[in-house]
Amino acid sequence: MARMYKSRKGKSGSTRPHVQEAPAWSNTDKDAVQSTILDLAKAGMSSAQIGTVLRDKHAVPNVRLVLGKRISQVLADNDMLGSYPEDMMNLMRQAVGIINHLGSGNHKDIHNKRALEITEAKIRRLANYYKDEGRLPADWRYKRDELRLMVE
Repeated sequence: MARMYKSRKGKSGSTRPHVQEAPAWSNTDKDAVQSTILDLAKAGMSSAQIGTVLRDKHAVPNVRLVLGKRISQVLADNDMLGSYPEDMMNLMRQAVGIINHLGSGNHKDIHNKRALEITEAKIRRLANYYKDEGRLPADWRYKRDELRLMVE
């Protein structure tokens, strides 16, 4: 989303190699990987954190190559997903942080006022997408005064 709000081109990054099967050195035990995912989710980790732990500590570079589905799909199958999608929840936490900053004596911080507007626009766009996908109710609306209740 860098191009929408800045005059720069955004972040460049490497792409993961296209492979069809897990490497020979990786852990390919489906039951062990799935139970590890569920244990980490019970410990309160997000799907991104679970993927990092699996990669770094359990020799699973890509869960999709082992299980055939994503971490969030495994969590959804076991009814362990949160009420809001993870990327939207991260944006809502960011908005709460900016609101707290502006409310604690920094009401003239015009740069963060704009950052809050941009973050709220991203939340609204994501909400439209998730409404179309059926992950959010059709009558869900973003309300700044109810934001703290949604995040906590």
